[in-house]
Amino acid sequence: MVSQERIAIDTHTHGQMHDLTDQVRRIVQSTGVRQGMVNVFNVGSTGAIGTIEFEPGLERDLPEMLDRLMPPSADYGHEQTWHDGNGHSHLQATTLGPSLTVPIDDGDLVLGTWQQIFHLECDIKPRKRTIVVTVYGEGQEAGIRS
Repeated sequence: MVSQERIAIDTHTHGQMHDLTDQVRRIVQSTGVRQGMVNVFNVGSTGAIGTIEFEPGLERDLPEMLDRLMPPSADYGHEQTWHDGNGHSHLQATTLGPSLTVPIDDGDLVLGTWQQIFHLECDIKPRKRTIVVTVYGEGQEAGIRS
């Protein structure tokens, strides 16, 4: 079985994080898949998906660390071409990646106790983001086969 849904989020600032764990969990549980995988994908080149312990310290630390590694600069080739101020945003999002795959076991996400799924806004202006959630797998109780 394959099922796909979308999550819409509005972001307001560079470095803003959203915890997507509960929304992804609800989507997985609504499919009836007992064993499989879920892929969470950010549509766009300046947003990232990953896992982290979603707590205020790390919510601050991750964006600050990325800004130290890849700060805003007019020296990026992207800036020299487009002059839009977000060359570092593209690099940060690419470094973290646009997607994440999480195993599903017994109808639930296989995540550590302190591991949540997040979206990180790397762009410098507000965005309307679409997150595509694709569930693949089998549902024993419903007789579903992939």
